[in-house]
Amino acid sequence: MIPLSVLDLCPIFEGATAADALRNSLDLARHTEQLGYKRYWLAEHHGMAGIASAATAVVICHIAGGTSTIRVGSGGIMLPNHSPLVIAEQFGTLESLFPGRIDLGLGRAPGTDQVTANALRRDLLTSAERFPQDVVELMRYLGHGEPQGPVQAVPGAGLRVPVWILGSSLFGAQLAAALGLPFAFASHFAPAAMLQAIDIYRENFRPSAQLQRPYVMLGFSIYAADTDAAGELLASSMQQAFIALRTGRPGKLSPPQPGYLEQLPPPALAMVQEAMSCSAIGSPQTVRSQLAAFIKRTGADELMIASQIYDHAARKASYAIAARAQQELAATQTA
Repeated sequence: MIPLSVLDLCPIFEGATAADALRNSLDLARHTEQLGYKRYWLAEHHGMAGIASAATAVVICHIAGGTSTIRVGSGGIMLPNHSPLVIAEQFGTLESLFPGRIDLGLGRAPGTDQVTANALRRDLLTSAERFPQDVVELMRYLGHGEPQGPVQAVPGAGLRVPVWILGSSLFGAQLAAALGLPFAFASHFAPAAMLQAIDIYRENFRPSAQLQRPYVMLGFSIYAADTDAAGELLASSMQQAFIALRTGRPGKLSPPQPGYLEQLPPPALAMVQEAMSCSAIGSPQTVRSQLAAFIKRTGADELMIASQIYDHAARKASYAIAARAQQELAATQTA
């Protein structure tokens, strides 16, 4: 049975606050820990009214402090927004507080729009270009490879927090392979290059002190409920959010809307269907079938489940259905 993990954007629902979202995230983390999920990752986004995980390291501390066994990390930290030394200190602190439970996933996108990126004091022209060098510098601060020199990350030095490369294009696959790091691909919202990225990563992987064999984790969305119709209704909140983001109107997560896809013009419908092509939506039986097909098609080593569902109880139920589906698939394979 390949592991399942959780990707949480700390969604802020219409009519709710960031405080509500953070409480829900901790409740979901405790729930998925009991269900046997391996990791609970949070993503860095800025200036978005519907996402409460901007201060990602702080939220990781909140989640790790309220759980006991599940690994907690970033999916990811957008490294061009930060000094490598600062991130090494933050995650060195987290590792010191929660030994053996912290992951550091790194991405090179800003996680926001250009205006907000300027407010973050990013150098928009060169910071993304420095991403490979910044990853190596950060790893050295944490004890991966040669020491960084006279500058030390305290806490951080020697703690060897596991580093992951995130991506939604071929660039991340190439970098993860060259550095011998595990690779997480954002197929849950950008699936177009998924199979090519997996092939490039596996074919070019160079073993490292952290990882001897390639390891691929893929984003996968699940909207599970008692029936196919109920699952499709749950997914409509994320479909609305996707269209709002792509049309420059991001906001809080909206309630599900019956028949939402039927209301979209053909270009928007095609865009949503492409973005959500790596998803399982529907009843437990439908989810199990779609989950099995995706694993068979990709050969993934791990799946990171994203479920942007408006109702918190329904979101917890969806993760429970997904866990049962994976267990049933494993039982079938070993029978």
